[in-house]
Amino acid sequence: MQAYYSVAIVTLLTGLMCFGMAVQVARTHTQTGILAPVMTGNERLERTIRAHVNTVEWTPIFLPSLWLFALYWSSTVAAALGLAWIVGRIVYFVGYIAAPDKRFPGFFIQSLAVFALLLGALGRIVYLSLS
Repeated sequence: MQAYYSVAIVTLLTGLMCFGMAVQVARTHTQTGILAPVMTGNERLERTIRAHVNTVEWTPIFLPSLWLFALYWSSTVAAALGLAWIVGRIVYFVGYIAAPDKRFPGFFIQSLAVFALLLGALGRIVYLSLS
């Protein structure tokens, strides 16, 4: 079990990150005076919601890839790539709220990290199943 502590911490940090983004959505609702369930009417609110939802959309791709990579390759490398994914998602979130064009650096970082985890896990599983 100890071999997976770092991956478990990254998993919990992912949950905290998603929670923090949800809190920011709630704050933006309050700041704009556009209260839930209304989700439109202010560009900053719409970008904040979209940035959060996009992160939630990527999470089911990220978490299984993170854990399968850790199981079949390396928990240390998985945790490092997981932290890179979190950093990328935060950069994406902050950038998207500022302006849609500013989301691309974060999207690039998180995409590289998640695809390394996903393709690494898939490749290793296929390789081992054919051996």
